[in-house]
Amino acid sequence: MKRLLASMLLAASVLASASAARADAAGEARAARVMDALSGNAAMLRTFLQAMPKGGDLHNHLGGTPSAEDWLDWAGKAGFCAGADLALVPPPCAEADKITRLASDRPFAYAKLVDHLGTRGWQHGIGADEVSGHTQFFISFDRFGPAARGQMAQAMMVALRTTAGDHGLYLELMHNPEVMMASILAAPDVPLDEAGLAARYAAEMKALAPVIAQARAELDGDEAAVRKGLACGTAAADPACGVALHYLASGFRALPPAQAFRSLILSFALADADPRYVGINLVQPEDWPVALRDYDLHMAMVRFLAARYPKVHRTLHAGELAFGQVPPAAMKNHMRKAIAAGAERIGHGSGIAYEDDAPATLRRMAADHIAVEVNLTSNDVILGVTGGAHPITLYRRFGVPVTLSTDDQGILRTDLTHEYERAVREQGLTYADLKKVARDSLEFGFMPGSGVWRDRRAGEPVAACASGFAAPACRALLAGSQKARLEAELEARFDRFEAGMDDWNPAPGSPSERAPGKSE
Repeated sequence: MKRLLASMLLAASVLASASAARADAAGEARAARVMDALSGNAAMLRTFLQAMPKGGDLHNHLGGTPSAEDWLDWAGKAGFCAGADLALVPPPCAEADKITRLASDRPFAYAKLVDHLGTRGWQHGIGADEVSGHTQFFISFDRFGPAARGQMAQAMMVALRTTAGDHGLYLELMHNPEVMMASILAAPDVPLDEAGLAARYAAEMKALAPVIAQARAELDGDEAAVRKGLACGTAAADPACGVALHYLASGFRALPPAQAFRSLILSFALADADPRYVGINLVQPEDWPVALRDYDLHMAMVRFLAARYPKVHRTLHAGELAFGQVPPAAMKNHMRKAIAAGAERIGHGSGIAYEDDAPATLRRMAADHIAVEVNLTSNDVILGVTGGAHPITLYRRFGVPVTLSTDDQGILRTDLTHEYERAVREQGLTYADLKKVARDSLEFGFMPGSGVWRDRRAGEPVAACASGFAAPACRALLAGSQKARLEAELEARFDRFEAGMDDWNPAPGSPSERAPGKSE
């Protein structure tokens, strides 16, 4: 009798699971048909994708998240002026040149300043014959830099609000506290090669422990300001409070070797000490002379530190190169070497097609579940890599996990919804493709805990969740894992989104379209 009862319960569970799967498949198919019907109209596609749940943004530099207008607002409140060369000048300065006066009295001068602090003008052809998108992008950081000090809490609020507005659940921000940056730049410029890493590490660690403590305290203060600014934990809480936030500490590849090594030491040590930091990255332009010269040394640094901090996750900017931007020889092996150094994700990877034996690297990425963080607008503006020249289709053909992210959304005048738009319009991704991208953006995030997908195959639940997220074993998994909770929440959001497809269909018998979100 017990065996019969167990069999009946198992059969019921299987049938319920199959029924849920059929319902999920039907909802997804319906949403796919709606998106296909809307995709011929950019405004309608944008509205649909804005509402679509998106998981996480895994490649987002905090310093590049605020727009030029944000930096100018904060600089204006601090009394900054615009110099003759459009530089931001701290007070005291002439009243007529104050940014607040430009904004109110000289709107054309203010607009020129906005173009100066990002890629807005360049993207619309202003100055495009004089400077590359690459130069305009990277020089923007130096231009708004004088106004950035003490504004990281404000920048975090921008990042969280933007993610919430895109219906995202999770954000990994690349962010080094100011005290950490000061320590990096204060490192002595002394000769350093791979053979000297151990001795240099021992010498550095004697002095860096206080920096880690100060960096954590600085983040404590910024996060407290964010919670207050967003009214988190109150009845008036901003929706941005619901976005799960973690950080990546960054090493810098364009600095002299000893400074670059200190930046990586501090990054690994901070991520090891503070659970808010879930990993490290290696940033700055890959094509700059020092970055090219020291690429192998930087990979040796990463390997050295990864062996000492094995629990720290690693994502590396690699292959952020374009043919013609650098000599062809410089594009032969950067991604392969980054993976050999222990990269668990790759940022950008736009140059993969130009690497020696690219298929072998792609097969390894697929087999080892090494995801690529694709930044379509960034690759277009900075590198000129877009359309069929972009390797996103190549990655997907080889089974490499792909996520979509914003990179530096304020400078680039983009958001995650726009990246999804470009993926549809320029790369041919379907609704099912985007759904997998959203799921993978959580599955390959570095937040703590195990996920709900078996063998990292989105849509195939682990045994504990095979009969649904309400099953006792699955509830236990969710209780102990932030990743699993976020993935389950994403599925719930997809269910609600796909159940509302009637709101997107034309009214029967009418040539006009109903307004999204309004049913009859």
